[in-house]
Amino acid sequence: MNLTKKQKSAIIGMILGDGYLQPTGAKNARLRLEHKADHNDYLKWKVGLLPKLFQGSPKILERIHPLTKKKYRYARQQSHASPFLGKLRKLFYSDGKKHIPENLEKFLRDDIAFAVWFYDDGYYYARDKCSYLYLGRISYFEAEIVKKAIYKKFALINKILDKKKKGFAIYFSPSENKKIKLILEKYYVPIMAYKIPFLTP
Repeated sequence: MNLTKKQKSAIIGMILGDGYLQPTGAKNARLRLEHKADHNDYLKWKVGLLPKLFQGSPKILERIHPLTKKKYRYARQQSHASPFLGKLRKLFYSDGKKHIPENLEKFLRDDIAFAVWFYDDGYYYARDKCSYLYLGRISYFEAEIVKKAIYKKFALINKILDKKKKGFAIYFSPSENKKIKLILEKYYVPIMAYKIPFLTP
């Protein structure tokens, strides 16, 4: 499968974010993407980046929240299975659980990786004009890998915060707003515009 550097980077952003690599046999895997139904246009945008991997349109499904017992709607799309995704599965899910590989920097070859990752797991805190990229319940060592890779590849100054039950997060001060804004606006998705930092005079 011939994928461009940008497409491969977009896949990495999806894996680091909300995507899941589902094993399909010993060597293959498929990429499963899910978002709340209101963000179906964002899911369509992701799928549109990878026409060789996805066919058709996302499906709108319903499930019951295990804690609140409330029914909610979400959009799902799954890719074809491929050996390329199988190799990424072994890298990011070495023991069945998602991890940050030590050579992460090698895979962040285009800034679309950061854009997709931030759209998935980033948050702009308007009151303090700062941003966070939530990493979930990974180790501090893995968070350090992320910290260094983001600085080296995208020149974004950042630090690690321990958000307790939410896991670790990468913090970007207001001084980084302009750089984050420039990256996200290159890959503008209207439904996700609320995550793009605004610049004060």
